[in-house]
Amino acid sequence: MKKQKQSSPLSRLIGYAGKYKGLLFSGLFLSAVAMILGMAPYVCIWLVIKDLIAAAPNWTQATQIGKYGWLAFAFAVGGILVYFAALMCTHLAAFRTASNIRKQGVAHLMKTPLGFFDNNASGLLRNRLDGAASETETLLAHNLADIVGTAAMFIAMLVLMFVFDWRMGAACVLAAIISVIAMFSMMGGKNAKLMMEYQTAQDVMSKAGTEYVRGIPVVKVFQQTVYSFKAFKQAIEDYSAKAERYTDGVCRVPQSVNLTFTEGAFVFLIPVALFLAPSALSSGDFAGFITNFAFYAVFSAIISTALARIMFAASGTMLANTALNRIDTVMNAPVLEIAKNPQKPNGNKVEFKNVSFTYEGAEVPALNNISFVADSGQTIALVGPSGGGKTTAASLIPRFWDTTEGKVEVGGVDVKQIEPHVLMDNIAFVFQNNRLFKTSIFENVLAAKPEATREEAYNALRAAQCMDIIEKLPDGMNTVIGSEGTYLSGGEQQRIALARAILKDAPIIVLDEATAFADPENEVLIQKAFAKLTKGKTVIMIAHRLSTVVGADKIIVLDGGRLVEEGTHEELKNNGGLYARMWDEYNQAAKWKIQSEVK
Repeated sequence: MKKQKQSSPLSRLIGYAGKYKGLLFSGLFLSAVAMILGMAPYVCIWLVIKDLIAAAPNWTQATQIGKYGWLAFAFAVGGILVYFAALMCTHLAAFRTASNIRKQGVAHLMKTPLGFFDNNASGLLRNRLDGAASETETLLAHNLADIVGTAAMFIAMLVLMFVFDWRMGAACVLAAIISVIAMFSMMGGKNAKLMMEYQTAQDVMSKAGTEYVRGIPVVKVFQQTVYSFKAFKQAIEDYSAKAERYTDGVCRVPQSVNLTFTEGAFVFLIPVALFLAPSALSSGDFAGFITNFAFYAVFSAIISTALARIMFAASGTMLANTALNRIDTVMNAPVLEIAKNPQKPNGNKVEFKNVSFTYEGAEVPALNNISFVADSGQTIALVGPSGGGKTTAASLIPRFWDTTEGKVEVGGVDVKQIEPHVLMDNIAFVFQNNRLFKTSIFENVLAAKPEATREEAYNALRAAQCMDIIEKLPDGMNTVIGSEGTYLSGGEQQRIALARAILKDAPIIVLDEATAFADPENEVLIQKAFAKLTKGKTVIMIAHRLSTVVGADKIIVLDGGRLVEEGTHEELKNNGGLYARMWDEYNQAAKWKIQSEVK
């Protein structure tokens, strides 16, 4: 959904309602009708008072009291039933709208580059999308109905206030005006920005909380609880300060004025009544004066209810506005552009042509004008110091990001001209930190190829050297990871991930430090699985363990985002350049042992 900067929060929110707009508008109409019906009993009260005063002191002559009472009861019950129907409509519309927001948000995220999730924490995205969608439910289900109903109520109030005695009505309206001014001072102007700051602080606290919980194992290992808690504590304190600043610094005095005048609107009637009483006595219409005064004394109580509805509705509107702004940050996330006339790759050759890439917000490019070719069936290794651009280069092949300059070609076609699903079908990935779902091993492997049979998944697990894992588990392939104490080591998880890639059987394989977390025993098994996985495939592998790239057809050395060397292991070792120095350092590190000093 495109960002609509000029549209109001309400129109943007209603836009998400889709086919449920009619249900929403029906609820708003019924809410207005309910509020008008709710005003009718006050007219009945005025009629009762008028009848009683006219019959005084012979109360038995007030024969219409019963009729007015039942009529007031009927209007009250009718208003409640209509309001119930209104809320049913608005609630259904609100739930469906929130559901639409979540669905559209997830659908949009499915179109974003995978690299987007590296820079946007899952906790933050969830808070922005799921949490913000929940906040819009309150606006549609309650606040919006109250806004429309209160508007209808105010129109009816103004009519009633000035029908019987405009002077007493003006006194009640004066209390309402003072209250509205107080509310606007809390929520309007520059104070409206404080709510945005409050929501931003809430986002930061949510992100910090998620990161803290995920890092608890590391925190406990290194006994750094106080230090690791510092960032989370700072986020909580910032959130608390923003909330306190708004409630105590901004709302305290205006809210006190608001409550004083709305709850004490009756006080404004007293001087007006004292002013009007002499003329009522002299004109002989004192009974009418008392009737009107009694009516406005009772009617003034509704002002606080009406203004409270306005305040909560306005607060809900502000919250919904900030929630929609947070939703927009998800809806406006960059999406992969799909070519109008997509082409299919011809083969599995991978070529970088003068590729440069800079991360958003960064000043220094991560890759700077690099070019190399991985011919069909070749194994290309990317090596170099940390931060050299190896992972960035590999991530451009499946379009986790798009190049800033130059182009990456697969099968002779620019990856930007290949339909995303076709591109992904041609590439399999094995990362250093593969994540397994909390489901059975069979379903984890099946994620790579949902239409595969059980036998195909079993064969993939066997090719990935996973049979020792399957045999030790109570339910074999059907064992649910993480259930009943069933956990896998890093190396075992890596082999399950390899089984996924083997089952996918894509012609291009991207390996990013795939043996980083494996122990020696698992590494041997993983290397055997690699032999099965990479047979006849084009392989792009990233490695810090240089022993794993010795047999590569070509080694690309990246440093500071630039391609500094290219060749086979023997060629680069004999050149005496960066790779040769890295090879010497690697061998020295491999021979290093811990020795105790002998005295």
